[in-house]
Formats: sequence, structure tokens, C-alpha cells
Amino acid sequence: MARFPNPFRALILYIGFALAKAGVIDRHRVVRTTDLAWPRIVTGIARMSKNAVDVAMVGVAVGTSAVAGVGFAGPYWGLAFALGGGVAGGTIALVSQRFGAEAYGELGDAIRASVLLSIAITIPVSAVFWTFPTRFIDVLSSNEAAIAFGADYLRIVGLGVPFAALNLVGSRVLVGCDDAYTAMQVRAGGALANIVLSAAFIFGLGWGVEGAAFGTVLSNVFAVAAFTVGLVRGRVPGIGEFPISISPFGSYVNPDMLRDLVEIGLPVGARNLVWTVAEFPMLAILDVFGENTVAAFVIARRIWGIMNAPGWGFGLASSSLVGQELGGEDSAEAEAYATDIIRFSVATYLVFAALTAVFATDIVTLFAESPESPEIPIAVNLVYAACVAVVFQGISGGAAGPLDAAGDTKIPFASQFLGMFCVSIPLAYVGAREATPAIDVPGLAVTVPEVALPAIGLWGVYLAFVAETTIPAAINYWRFRSGKWKAISEAYRPDAPADD
Repeated sequence: MARFPNPFRALILYIGFALAKAGVIDRHRVVRTTDLAWPRIVTGIARMSKNAVDVAMVGVAVGTSAVAGVGFAGPYWGLAFALGGGVAGGTIALVSQRFGAEAYGELGDAIRASVLLSIAITIPVSAVFWTFPTRFIDVLSSNEAAIAFGADYLRIVGLGVPFAALNLVGSRVLVGCDDAYTAMQVRAGGALANIVLSAAFIFGLGWGVEGAAFGTVLSNVFAVAAFTVGLVRGRVPGIGEFPISISPFGSYVNPDMLRDLVEIGLPVGARNLVWTVAEFPMLAILDVFGENTVAAFVIARRIWGIMNAPGWGFGLASSSLVGQELGGEDSAEAEAYATDIIRFSVATYLVFAALTAVFATDIVTLFAESPESPEIPIAVNLVYAACVAVVFQGISGGAAGPLDAAGDTKIPFASQFLGMFCVSIPLAYVGAREATPAIDVPGLAVTVPEVALPAIGLWGVYLAFVAETTIPAAINYWRFRSGKWKAISEAYRPDAPADD
């Protein structure tokens, strides 16, 4: 299939060639990494733009309370990507190593086991969201209007949780087989469909936040259908050939594959859950500042998601390319790829962050009812903080890529947990409160007195943005430099190439 020139690929290649000319990275690895990364970056931008456009349309059509409500529902929807992403993390490790070792006979077992595991862990989540949406949103806020909007959104969008998880698995299968382009076509097409459907439902039918939720669910259904047809038939009309095809009638319960998926994917899922779970206390803390701050945070997070798109491409490119080299028993080349991709990733993040900072005010204004909306100045400052933080995300995500490929997924989880729960959230709490509450110790007749906190206000939220990336960046890079991941990968490599 012809591949048309793409400005994103050209921009990333230009950055990579500039680094290669300076002797920072190898030119051959620039080309191969770019070919695998740019479609995933475009996918990320499309998907995050879809999320941003959803919030912008809700803000324009319904108002600030609706934006806050969608924000309160966001972490629950994020569970789909935490759970599905955990399984998908195991999928790309198993698929890329088998693809690199040409053990094609084992690919079907790995993919079918991933599908089974994804469905088993996400359907109960979907059922709970449909049944108790108001109770979940009520935990985070006392704003009745925002709670009502958030519950309406969560009830509908929860139906899409299993499809979102399967969407991730399908994408990782193709990336692990060295084909991020086809995965981009499917997922970016789904994101564009989401924007069109949401606009029709929100503005055309007047469904408000429920319209945004229906658009999200249907777009994930369409993407999963395309992945299913492509992986079973080997091609999808209008998209083209898939790199592999598998039978849907083989074994889904392969104990070895399921065990490896859980061992590799559980820490990946837990790492994703850190991001998701951390949003619950963060949003509850922000609710203390008021509705405008919550809306500003939701807006800044959507913009952050677009800026973070390079990490999706470079992280998955690293996992795939490093995994293939490990599967081919070339640990030295695997490390060389990983090192170059980290440097490549950081440079690309710098470009994205600089462009976002220059146009921060103009971008934020698109999400508000009017240029005078009170959340705009808060959101602009949060975007500036995000521009600093996202550069360190390049280091964190780039270093996590080879660890994921090797199956060494516990350290990235621990680093994310420390950054979010031990530093980022406490900083936001300090900004929101004047003192810690007095605590009575049960059974000891002892009271821990309240402790006065520094009056840093919103600076606590700004610093929280930076803390959530700098600490994981330091820890993940240290682990990568230790080289232990190369030895760990030996436990997950295929025993021998299988017949075609």
C-alpha cells in the first residue's frame, strides 16, 4: 500500500537527522525508529485531539460544570486504558520477541490469550459503571451540577471499556510485528469518527455529555471490528494488508501465555493505574480550589495528552525494536537502539513543548465559553508547567520502553507510584490546605496536632505536574543504565523458532 508523505514523519526525521549529524544517535536507527514511531505519534495526537475536542465541544455547548463533570468521570474511563494497557504491555513483549525470532506458530496463542484476558477483566468494570455512576462521581465532588453531568457521561462511556481494552491489544499486536502504520490507520480513523459522531450527537441531536460518551463508545467498537477482520482475514478493505493473520478458532486458554501476560502485564497495568488512580485524590483536592480550577486542570490535561503523543510512538518503537533484537539474541544492538531512542524522544519532546508554550493562551481559549472565562488564566499556567514536565516524560517513557520489552516492568511501576503518590499529590494537597487536620490515635488517647502548611496555593498544582515526571525519569533511566533488563528478558524469549 502506498504511503503518502506525512508532515509528522518529516518533522521527526528532521529532528533525528539533526541529532545524527551532531553524532548523538545513529542515522540508520533514526530511520527505522521513525518509520515505527511516527504512525503511533499521529495516532496519539488524533486520539488525544479527540479527547480535547470532546471537552471543547462540551464546554462550548453546555458550560464549565459539564467540563468539570466529564473531568470527574475521566479517571474511571481511564481504567479501561489501565487494564487494557496492562494486557497490551504483555502482548507487545510476547509478540515482538516471537516476531523477531520468527516463531510465528506461537503468535496466535499469544494474541488469543490477550483477547480472553482483556474481556475477562473489563466486562465487570463496565457493568459496575452502568449500575452505580452517580456514586462514583459523588466521591470526588460536592458540586451537584458537575456530579449529574459526570454520572450521565460515565454511565454511557462505561459500555466502551471492553472495546477500548481490545483496541489497545489490537494496536500492540501490529506494532510488535513492525507495522505501526496499519495500527495508525485503524486507531486514528476511529478517533476521527469519534469527533464526527460526538459533534453530531452534541450539537445536532442536543445530547450534551451523553452525546460525547456515545461517540467514544461507537468509535472504539468500529476500531475493534477493523482489527478483528484484519487479524482474521489478513486485510481490511480500504486499509490494506495486515502483517499477520491468525485463526480465531485456536486455543484461548494457553496456561503459559496467560501466565506470561500476567507476569509482564500486571506491573504495566499497575503503572497505568497509578496515573488513573492518582487523578481521584488530585481531583478531590482541586475541588477545594473550586470549579474553575477543576475545569482548568481538565483542559490542561487534555493539552498534556497531545504533547505526550511522541512518548507513545517512541515508547512502543523502543519496546518493539528492542524486543525484536532481544528475540534475535543481540543484546548489544538492543541496548544501542534503546539509548538512541531515549535521546531522540527527548529532543522531539522539546520541540513539541516549545510550540505549545508559544501558543498556550490561544489553545486554552478554544476550550472555554468565552475568552473571559475565569478558568483560562489558571489553565494557561498549568500548560506552562506541563511544557516543563513533558520533557522529563521523554526520558521516563523512553527508558521504560526497553524495560517493557524485556519484561522488566516492576521498576517503571514503582517509579510512577513514587512520583505520583509520594510527591505530586502531596504537593497539590499543600497548595490546597492551610494545615493538616488534627488526628486522634485510636486506643492511645493521643491526638496528633494539626501542622501548618506553606501558603503556596496553585503553585502546589504547578509543581505537582513537574514532580510526576521528574522522579520516574530519574529512576527509569537508572534502571535502564544498570543493564539488568537484558538478563531478565531471557525468561520470556521463545525457546526455538516454530515452523511457518
